Amino acid sequence: METITWHDFEKVELHAGTILEVADFPEASNPAYKIKVDFGPFGVKWSSAQITKHYTKEELPGRQVVGVINFPKKQIANFMSEFLVTGFADENGDIVLAAINKPVPNGSKLI
Repeated sequence: METITWHDFEKVELHAGTILEVADFPEASNPAYKIKVDFGPFGVKWSSAQITKHYTKEELPGRQVVGVINFPKKQIANFMSEFLVTGFADENGDIVLAAINKPVPNGSKLI
C-alpha cells in the first residue's frame, strides 16, 4: 500500500448526496443501476452503480450515499457516469454501499 499525504487526501472530493431516482441499466456489461443523486450545491449527478445484488431499485431513493464528485466523467456503455459511488466488496465481491448512519446536508464533505 502506498502512503499518501494529507494534501493528497484533500484532493479527493468525497461528498454526501441523496438518491433521487434509480433506473435499470441493461446495456452495462455487469449488472448495474443508473442512479441520480442530489449533491446540494454541487448539483444533481448520475452514476452507474453495480449494487444490484444487495439493493432493489425501490429501496434506494431517499438513501444517502458518499460519492467522489471530482473524477472526470466516464462513459459506461451508452451512459456518462458523472461521479463514483463508494462502497465495499463483500465476501463474494458484491458491492455494499458506504453508509451514512444519520442524515447530513447534501453536498457535505467527508472529513
